[in-house]
Amino acid sequence: MFLISRLFLFLTKSADQRDRARDDAYLAEATDIYDLEYRMKRLDQRAAGRHPSWMSN
Repeated sequence: MFLISRLFLFLTKSADQRDRARDDAYLAEATDIYDLEYRMKRLDQRAAGRHPSWMSN
């Protein structure tokens, strides 16, 4: 039953929602404010790599 419910959640969530949940979990694992800032920068850099600024113009 657990597997079926997990499969249902996977199929009903969009890719953006899954990415956001993964990023939130990653940030929640930070051990202190410095680790949190480091993790936030890494996420920002990854997002910038996926969506270069020249594409948004």
